[in-house]
Amino acid sequence: MLPLSHLQKQPEMRDINQITGAIVDASYRLHTRIGPGLVESVYEAVLARTLEQQGLTVERQKAISFDLDGMRFEQAFRVDLLVEGSVVVECKSVEKLAPVHAKQVLTYLRLLNLPIGLLINFGAARLNDGVHRIVNSRTSAARAILDV
Repeated sequence: MLPLSHLQKQPEMRDINQITGAIVDASYRLHTRIGPGLVESVYEAVLARTLEQQGLTVERQKAISFDLDGMRFEQAFRVDLLVEGSVVVECKSVEKLAPVHAKQVLTYLRLLNLPIGLLINFGAARLNDGVHRIVNSRTSAARAILDV
């Protein structure tokens, strides 16, 4: 994991791996400090603030609208966190993730045309078991990351 200290606010876009590394590191520290068992909104709020303190741009509960087959869906869903405009973070606090949780993140990524999302289950006993990196292979950025 990347240390957060190296992430000084810079005008240029950060590398996607630096961003996801910072998110995972901050999530791990948060989970270590307070443990599992709280509601998702607490983890989301503290994680967002921690990332902002590291100089990252974070949007919480960002409403997303999209067009499909000539129809407009206003505020069709909300992304828990959108970090640096490029990484979707979905926070959960459940005993065990269901397959639909990863599918949810992948759908968000596809509708936003973003390459990477993180599904983080703060309800897991060990956060290592609760962090999942979801890749939208339909974007050119994801193909570059995956070296496809």
